[in-house]
Amino acid sequence: MSKRIALISTGGTIEKTYDALRGVLANQVSVLDMMLAQLELRGVDIVRIPLMNKDSLEMSPRDHDLIARTAGTMAEAHDGVIIVHGTDRLAVTGERTYDLHPRPPVPIVLTGAMRPYELRNTDALQNLTEALLAVQILAPGVYVAMHNQVLAFPGVEKDREHGTFVRAPATSAMRT
Repeated sequence: MSKRIALISTGGTIEKTYDALRGVLANQVSVLDMMLAQLELRGVDIVRIPLMNKDSLEMSPRDHDLIARTAGTMAEAHDGVIIVHGTDRLAVTGERTYDLHPRPPVPIVLTGAMRPYELRNTDALQNLTEALLAVQILAPGVYVAMHNQVLAFPGVEKDREHGTFVRAPATSAMRT
């Protein structure tokens, strides 16, 4: 029996593509389908929900609310939920999701990338793969899965100096 995983895409660095006319990386089209096509996903049925395609720095409180509410709705009908998100404001959405759904019926896992999928030296595929595994084996809750670690919300923040996520200083370290 396949696990049904809802994959909510919101944009962020992981989905940025190079705009040759403007000479910039931008959120224009999703590359998630190309990433998923490279993976062996036996026993997993991915249901894609393209919610938005924004750099997370451009997200408003309404955007964070929409993502959190959509994750809660998808958690009621799937075996797990992955939110692909920009890393700059990922912790904001993670905290909002936890606030609205402190005890979801299934794992809700946020992930993203520090470097776009299109770059040669990217963490995008690794992080997506880790999120796909984590959402299948974790207990219900709200998490971030990136860079070979899983952290539970609340109390997660971006460590800009090291380019990853860590427990906020006021909370104890919890790695799953």
